[in-house]
Amino acid sequence: MSAAAPVSAAVDKRLKMLEATVKKQQARSDALIEVLHQAQELYGYLDMSVLLYVSRALRVPPSRVFGVATFYNFFTLKPSGEHTCVVCLGTACYVKGAGQLLGALEAACGVKAGHTTGDGRMSLVTARCLGACGLAPAAVFDGEVAGRVSPEAAVTRAKAWSGHE
Repeated sequence: MSAAAPVSAAVDKRLKMLEATVKKQQARSDALIEVLHQAQELYGYLDMSVLLYVSRALRVPPSRVFGVATFYNFFTLKPSGEHTCVVCLGTACYVKGAGQLLGALEAACGVKAGHTTGDGRMSLVTARCLGACGLAPAAVFDGEVAGRVSPEAAVTRAKAWSGHE
C-alpha cells in the first residue's frame, strides 16, 4: 500500500474498497471529488486520516483535499447523527420564519446548527437554499422535504427521534 491508511489496513474492508476506487480512477488528481464521495459513503464522514489518505493516494496537496471537502456542503468532516434535520435559510424561507424554526429546534433539542446531539441521535444543519421556495419555510427530515413547517411541528418531529415526545 503506497499511501498511509486511515485506521488499520489489515482489517478494514472499507479501505480496500476505497483503494479499489483510487485504482479504478488510475490515481488521477481530477478524480478527487469522486474519491471523496466514495470515502464518505464508506466511512460515513471524512475524518482527517481519510483526507490524508486521499491526498497521498491521489498525490494531491492536503490543503486542496481539505479545501474541496469543506467547500462542498455534501461532504462532512464529523460523524452525523442517526437522524438529520436540515433547515433552509434561503431568502424566501428566512422571510417566512426559518430563523424562528431553527431557534426552536436548537432550544428544544439542545444542539446548535452544524452539530450533533450528545447522544448522537440527531444532527441539525442548515442549507443556503433547498430549492423549495414555494414551500417556505422548508426543512428536510431524514431526506424528506417538508414545507410550511412551523417551529412547533419541527420540534415535535425532532423530539419523536429522541423518544421524548
